[in-house]
Amino acid sequence: MGLPDHHLTEGERIIHEFHPHWKRLILPILAFIVVVVAAGAAIYFIPSDYGYSGYARIAVAVVAVVALALWSFIPFLKWKTTSYTLTSHRLAISTGILNKSDEDIPMAKVNSVSSDQRFVERVLGCGTLRVESASEKGEIILRDIPRIQLVRQELFRLVEDASDGNIDGK
Repeated sequence: MGLPDHHLTEGERIIHEFHPHWKRLILPILAFIVVVVAAGAAIYFIPSDYGYSGYARIAVAVVAVVALALWSFIPFLKWKTTSYTLTSHRLAISTGILNKSDEDIPMAKVNSVSSDQRFVERVLGCGTLRVESASEKGEIILRDIPRIQLVRQELFRLVEDASDGNIDGK
């Protein structure tokens, strides 16, 4: 899922691994349903006696496949290939479908951790995590983090441990 064991440094252990919250998949699932129903209805209602009915059905199928790829399949792949790994030494962020992008934030470089939750996000148990670090990126905003309070609490504890010199998190 996230960080392979062979990428961990000596003494480093994985605390928490997760993807963005499943709410990111609501629109792609709705798009999937709408496109499949609309394409099925369009193919069904194309008259059989129409001279170009075969071409029309193929055109509807091609448009449906392209729409499914753009509105359902690619967003699902983006969700699936985005992972966050909280270890005793760092917060690792991995994104990308074809091209992979990895970002590591060492716990010793994290200055502050905060979270925001709108009403719907509180009901769903997710939110936005803000991590301010002493790197060139500065503040990193991670949206749709599941179990935001647990992640924030663990991250804050690990940052405190790193500042106390207890980097192994025990």
